[in-house]
Amino acid sequence: MVIVRNPEQEVALMRRRVFVATLFIFACFAVLAGRFVYLQVVRHADFHAQAEDNRIALVPIPPPRGLIYDRNGVLIADNVSAYTLEVRPDQVASLDGLVEQLSSIVEITPRDKRRFKRLLEDSKTFESIPLKTRLTDEEVAKLAAHRFRFPAIEIRARQFRTYPLGEVGSHLLGYIGRISPEEKRKLEEAGKEAAYAGSTHIGKIGLEQSYEAMLHGQAGSQRVEVSAGGRIVRSLSKTPAVPGANLVLSVDIKLQKLTEEWFGERKGTLVAIEPATGDVLAFVSKPTYDPNQFVDGIDPQLWKELNDDPNKPLLNRPLRGTYPPGSTYKPFMALAVLESGTRSPGYTINDPGFFALGSHRFRDSRPSGNGAVNLHKSIVVSSDTYYYGAAFEMGVDTIHDFMKPWGFGQLTGIDLDNESTGILPSSAWKMKRYKQKWLPGETPSIGIGQGYNTFTMLQLAHATATLANNGVVMRPHLVKLMENPINRERTPTTPKPERTIPLNPEYLALVKQAMIDVNRFGTSRVAMANTEYIAAGKTGTAQVIGIKQGEKYVASRIAERFRDHSLFMAFAPADNPKIALAVIVENGGFGAQAAAPIARKVFDYYLLGKLPKDTPQPLMRSEDEAAREDAMRDVPVDMTPEPIAPAARSAPPPPPNETRRP
Repeated sequence: MVIVRNPEQEVALMRRRVFVATLFIFACFAVLAGRFVYLQVVRHADFHAQAEDNRIALVPIPPPRGLIYDRNGVLIADNVSAYTLEVRPDQVASLDGLVEQLSSIVEITPRDKRRFKRLLEDSKTFESIPLKTRLTDEEVAKLAAHRFRFPAIEIRARQFRTYPLGEVGSHLLGYIGRISPEEKRKLEEAGKEAAYAGSTHIGKIGLEQSYEAMLHGQAGSQRVEVSAGGRIVRSLSKTPAVPGANLVLSVDIKLQKLTEEWFGERKGTLVAIEPATGDVLAFVSKPTYDPNQFVDGIDPQLWKELNDDPNKPLLNRPLRGTYPPGSTYKPFMALAVLESGTRSPGYTINDPGFFALGSHRFRDSRPSGNGAVNLHKSIVVSSDTYYYGAAFEMGVDTIHDFMKPWGFGQLTGIDLDNESTGILPSSAWKMKRYKQKWLPGETPSIGIGQGYNTFTMLQLAHATATLANNGVVMRPHLVKLMENPINRERTPTTPKPERTIPLNPEYLALVKQAMIDVNRFGTSRVAMANTEYIAAGKTGTAQVIGIKQGEKYVASRIAERFRDHSLFMAFAPADNPKIALAVIVENGGFGAQAAAPIARKVFDYYLLGKLPKDTPQPLMRSEDEAAREDAMRDVPVDMTPEPIAPAARSAPPPPPNETRRP
């Protein structure tokens, strides 16, 4: 079969095919051109922004934390710059393997590993976690040389909080630590996450916590150009961070340091206040701890040791520790007796060495008694019998109402968080707490600072300062000035008087004179002998455990932790007080034996600039009872007495078998 071709038809068919193909090609190019126009013109702004975002990063700049100085300009909380080796856990398959490899380059101690593990457990984010802090220059150079092998590590320059004096003042300063997930959540709820951008630490306790808002400052930012691998190429612009405010404290840090040394290995606390201003001059809690151990993240083993230590070094004793005030309560009780009209200044009792209530005897610290005792002598010789009877006559609610304005059992308002209130008992308080009525037999022990009474030494020092200030109440405070870190402008924080307790000037003068005589020929005359100033004070001895009737207290037969506490409260100079204090030495025995000598050293240094080596120290007796008997001997009743009232009296049913609650 022969096929006949038509050349014209074939040419026409070819032309049509070429035309269709050409149209198709032009259509494709048109689509490409349209897409090009869409991407390059219509979406130009969007894609340009995305490209810039890939090239430019916004890096937060954490602010420098505010510094803390004492009243004399001594720096006690500082910042230092150092490099940190940090790890991004989300970018590592085996953290243990990475740590071992890094250990071959720089030394990573077991403590570093334990801290890293704990921080890893606490971390719920993808932020980097420090493995080793405060790298040396040599360590930084080694890590930088091997950086290409470990894409999950970073070497960052950070500021670290440091406390140059170590343990000195640790309980008032507190410390900072890494921000926990819970703290981060609270910052977000408060709308403060922007201020903490880039920050890893926050104040945990003490002034670091109470003044966190002022100390922290405001975060800044830096626009930087980064490579495809995320490395910073160059800085484009910068908004500097605003440093936190500096704090100038009322505390004399040298006095603080010396007082801590004078406590030695003994437990206790001392608070010293300037009566006219409320400035806290010393805020001592013994034993102490080193806040520097907490900044980088405390080692779990050390944390366990601090928490399990029976001496409780982490307890802020001035703020949180509560104790019965013992006989240091008596000057305030004396004012309550006079102001309530319960007894007059010359009203005199016969002190046989006990106060009888029904068949129960409340024993005096001097078993043989003090003879004829009026109010003045009751303070000088510390007659328990006088105040057993006076308290019973007043009643617990009258005592409560008089003591409350002095700050007993109340928050002082000091600029530290988590202050304890203690207990100022009343009939309403007992009913609320125990659902029981107040018993008459519970009242006498209240009069000598025992029973349910438990107060902080901060409260006792505050009340002593108020007494020295003639009833004018000044709120105690640790921060004296706030300093702007840029222009150095200072703003005082000293508050105005909160209130004035109405007191009869004659009664106030009488009590102050009795407190002066306590140091002249009373219970603290040995510790305060030959001073170059006149001081007013009162010793106290607070029982830790109850003593049954007929049982004699012998310190050497009792475990140390159950022995009496030694207390002393005082102010000086008596005519123009510059310093008032309260001190307790836990399980230290008689007040004049352990607490009063520390107070004497504080007064000598603060008022005269003298150290113990500059002041002849009288020999203290070793036995509590011997010292007590010697101090109380031959103290006269120097006022015209009214008719002697019997010490023993009939009353409702007798109280329990102890003079006060343990």
